[in-house]
Amino acid sequence: MTESLVILGCGFTGIAAARLWLHAGGRVVGTTRSVARAESLARVGIDVRVLPRLDVDNGLSLIDEKTSVLVTYPPDAETDQSILPLLSRARAAVYISSTGVYGNASGHIDESTPVDLTEPRAALRFSAEALALDAGAVVLRAAAIYGPGRGLHVRLARGEHRIAEGGRSVVSRIHVEDLARFCIAALERGPKREVFVVADDAPVPQAEVITWLCEKLGVPLPAEIPREQLPATLQNDRRINARKIQRVFGLSLHFPTYREGFTNCFELEGRG
Repeated sequence: MTESLVILGCGFTGIAAARLWLHAGGRVVGTTRSVARAESLARVGIDVRVLPRLDVDNGLSLIDEKTSVLVTYPPDAETDQSILPLLSRARAAVYISSTGVYGNASGHIDESTPVDLTEPRAALRFSAEALALDAGAVVLRAAAIYGPGRGLHVRLARGEHRIAEGGRSVVSRIHVEDLARFCIAALERGPKREVFVVADDAPVPQAEVITWLCEKLGVPLPAEIPREQLPATLQNDRRINARKIQRVFGLSLHFPTYREGFTNCFELEGRG
């Protein structure tokens, strides 16, 4: 691979995608606002650009017809209006969104499920999606992203997690490595202006995965609190069906359930 990948807002998912792209022989340019983060990105092999803000001027200098672009920064109305239309200049583009656009929708969720824009953050995210799609990008709506150093297991180990209503609500998640693999596939051969949900094959009640993790970590079960006191992202009750993206790209998951995924985290974190 000789093409360049530009990652706008290179963070947790961006680093995972960058590793795959670099391993295949490509070049990666990543933007960040943080000087401290720039050092860790450079150690991966990323050509880092520290930019306090993304705008048309620096966007035009980074994006052209020979580059692929991965957008991972959180939605920002001003930045989105300036940068996302420039994706039309790229060879290919992927915008990482969130299943948060489904708002209060519960139960079975897939690409045909109507979005719920009553929550301001969902509306902002959906607006950014629209700009990216109009510019020809593929949109990936990711479930809860976890991986080494980030996710439910980290919060439980620190005693920071709380649970509501006996943990009956169903949660879907996706290991960052699997998400990165789908990002690369979408950049290489994705149908333009297509939306996919991305999640693992095992949406389960919170109580199941929390009990399993606490046993593995050797920590007590978290305290139970009223549902309304949880952060909005932890109040959802969704079974994400992500079969479409696996079918379209012919990819299976390396971490199809939380068991394989968190076991991988433990191994890489030295907890195993």
